[in-house]
Amino acid sequence: MTQLDSHLSQLIKVVRSKGGRTCAKMAGIIKTYDEGSSGDDAEMELKQLTMPVFVIQKEGEGLKEPPEVIGIVIEGVDGLHDLTSVASACALLLALIYALNLAYPKPLRFTFEDFQKIFIQLEQHKMSPKVQNLFGSLQSSQ
Repeated sequence: MTQLDSHLSQLIKVVRSKGGRTCAKMAGIIKTYDEGSSGDDAEMELKQLTMPVFVIQKEGEGLKEPPEVIGIVIEGVDGLHDLTSVASACALLLALIYALNLAYPKPLRFTFEDFQKIFIQLEQHKMSPKVQNLFGSLQSSQ
């Protein structure tokens, strides 16, 4: 969890600096991160996503205030909620994937590989080229 927290600002910088397909794929996530979204919009988005970690802020409060709810949804079903932090939600999502013997969803395989190999530091010697590239970008932006 400490690794995820320590890399968060660099990760956001790297994502914002990308262009092309990466920028297009991440535009909605970055927009939600910057602006937030209403409860109805967020609920609809959660149902369409495969394995999202969600954060619900109290209305009118900024990102510096603690969130009201942090949780995980797996294929439209509320898996866990009332978690203590986004980092713990990400770690628990990986634990659920392992415990339930789920495969990483194909569109998210590099995201989960990032979590596993960069942030949780498991099997770092077996990084794919894409993950090695992100790791290098994170290291150089520090």
